[in-house]
Amino acid sequence: MSNKISGSCLCGKVSSIIKGQFKKFYQCYCDRCQKKSGSAFASLIFTTPDKIEWLSGEGLIKRFDLPEAQRFSNCFCTDCGSQVPYISRDGAFLVVPAGYISGDPQIRPSANIFWEERPCWFDDGKSAANFATYPE
Repeated sequence: MSNKISGSCLCGKVSSIIKGQFKKFYQCYCDRCQKKSGSAFASLIFTTPDKIEWLSGEGLIKRFDLPEAQRFSNCFCTDCGSQVPYISRDGAFLVVPAGYISGDPQIRPSANIFWEERPCWFDDGKSAANFATYPE
């Protein structure tokens, strides 16, 4: 990763620069991440909390901490609903949704976590037809 990489939500109102190297990249298949992402898994990149510089929209971010969970959180733009970076509940990490980043983060997923919770349709999707845009 270069020294700095930018990121933003879908509407562009929340934006930031993340500095330095990322530490790890996980794809989480837990049922909670399926709910928050609306997909089979959440792609989450981790670094230290001091690596983010907010450029805009920090006041538009809403945080949800699932009360019965030790670690689970979700932060999103209140205008478009896109997931945005957040500090982990224990304060140890800046958690960056991979889709938030513009460009190549220079790190690749190193683990698929909570694999046994992946949805029943996930494996079938890997062998489905591929299209550059919507199928006809």
